Amino acid sequence: MTTPLSTPTRTLNDGLVVPQIGLGTYKLVGDEGVASIVAGIHTGYRLLDTAASYGNEGEVGRAIAESGVDREDLIITTKLPGSGHGFDECMNAFETSRKKLDIDVVDLYLIHWPNPSVNRFMDAWQAMIELKDDGLIRSIGVCNFTQEHLTRLIDETGIVPSVNQIELHPYFPQAELRAFHEKHNIATEGWSPLGRGTDLLAEPAIVAAADAHGVSPAQVVVRWHTQLGVIPIPKSGTPSRQHENLDVFGFTLSDAEMTSLTGLERGRLWGGDPNTHEEY
Repeated sequence: MTTPLSTPTRTLNDGLVVPQIGLGTYKLVGDEGVASIVAGIHTGYRLLDTAASYGNEGEVGRAIAESGVDREDLIITTKLPGSGHGFDECMNAFETSRKKLDIDVVDLYLIHWPNPSVNRFMDAWQAMIELKDDGLIRSIGVCNFTQEHLTRLIDETGIVPSVNQIELHPYFPQAELRAFHEKHNIATEGWSPLGRGTDLLAEPAIVAAADAHGVSPAQVVVRWHTQLGVIPIPKSGTPSRQHENLDVFGFTLSDAEMTSLTGLERGRLWGGDPNTHEEY
């Protein structure tokens, strides 16, 4: 096994220390998925991101056990599905996820989507606060929440989410929401950071920056995230690409390069507007 890459860390608003880049595990299932996640851990990833709706919490749990890395050195994230909205529903869904992961404590637990038409995410948030108080979760946050959803959580409970994981890439840099996060000390995590299913990595501005620094276009985009203060969660099951996505701290993009990437903004990859898109 090669020497794992080392990743800078940041401290969330509740004191949890997390790496600045995480490993996405969406669609990493079965024995092959376990092997891919183990490879990611051996590469140096210490922040693993899964969700109940991914159907692979069991695989992530197996990978943790098989990796040979101490459990306390890993930050494990999973997410509450829409069917778990509600107090008792959240309690039950959390316990199901914890058993599948086969871990005593979940490091970071997130509400996956606000599902505003159901209007029960506040009840789930109250359950998560209790689970954190009971020591079963180290940090609680959300995904895909708008400023309005976040404001409601904060105003009604006084508990600020540690993280909001949102769609974020040069095509959708979310400057306004990132500014709101910064004001309230909420860490921004980015899903689909490489613009899955698009021609993002072939954009001339990205290719030019890659050529200038002697790195790949994907490395340029991941580095753009970290320089914005975002925690990207790139997903790859290929060890060479896992290594590439993590090996981005040996160069720095110039202000002009950062501006050129942010200037690629054109909108969401698909219709994932949290005000209308819901998942259960």
